[in-house]
Formats: sequence, structure tokens, C-alpha cells
Amino acid sequence: VQLQACGGGLVQAGGFLRLSCVAFTRTFSSYTMGWFRQAPGKEREFVARISWYGGSTSYADSVKGRFTISRDNAKNTVYLQMNSLTPEDTAVYYCGADYRSSRTEGYDYWGQGTQVTVSS
Repeated sequence: VQLQACGGGLVQAGGFLRLSCVAFTRTFSSYTMGWFRQAPGKEREFVARISWYGGSTSYADSVKGRFTISRDNAKNTVYLQMNSLTPEDTAVYYCGADYRSSRTEGYDYWGQGTQVTVSS
């Protein structure tokens, strides 16, 4: 599975961005999709995930109420709507795919990452 993320950029604090990740696979609907991020000098951390059937989502405490993950299986795409951004959200954001799992780490496949920078 190849993943291609896009949508990052520079935004002011309080602003919003929507990240997209396209999966190149014929079995997208069988993969749990997740978003992760890695800030400079820190380890990659879980942000959000959505189950392969779309009925279950989970979020890191730091983004609950601000970020929303969704998917469109017809477009092989997962989205991350990020609102009320703060400088602490600055990181490279990665999408990941994991076959029919409920995990928040150790995903099977990873995209190349997209940079999100939030200015104060």
C-alpha cells in the first residue's frame, strides 16, 4: 500500500487546515487509517485513527475536540480536519494504514509526511 499525504502548510494560531491522504490500493476499505505526527526533537506520536469500516474513531487527548478524522472509501482517501491550531501542533504529519486493526502504533504502511507549521 502506497500512501500520499498532502494539505500541510503554514497557518496562524487559531486557524485550520485539512490534511488528505490517498491510498494506492484496491482494498482501502480493509485498512484502519491513522494520522501521526512528529515534532522536531520528539518521537512520532499518535493523533487519530478511523476503523476500516468507518464506524470507530479515536483521538489523542491533545487534539480531542479540535481535530476530526474521516474517510471516503470511494476515493481511497482519509482526511484530518484540524481546527483551532496552536503552535504545539507544529509537526510533520504522517498517515498510516493498518490492516483491520484497532492499534494506535506499529502500522504496516506509512506515507511520506506533510509539514504543518503553526505560527503564534
